Amino acid sequence: MGRKFIDCRRFPSEMNCSIAISADSESELIEAAVQHAVAVHGHQDTPELREQLRRAVKDGTPPEQAPSRAARAGSQPRCLIELGSERPRACGRPS
Repeated sequence: MGRKFIDCRRFPSEMNCSIAISADSESELIEAAVQHAVAVHGHQDTPELREQLRRAVKDGTPPEQAPSRAARAGSQPRCLIELGSERPRACGRPS
């Protein structure tokens, strides 16, 4: 089983987060990413957040350099948002 990662640098936010998290298992990676999203970005730990994170998982290890702006402008979501809330908030800004 190879490493998996989630690169927070792919999701532009007001914080310009530079975190990339990797782990040997997807479950360990999701748990660490949820903790980061809640503690740093102020998201709620919801099933929707966990699903968004699962879709962001990549195989391998994160690149040393942050993804270019062109790569981030592609089909990736602009940020992880709290789904189902009546008033979505900007990434990196607690409500």
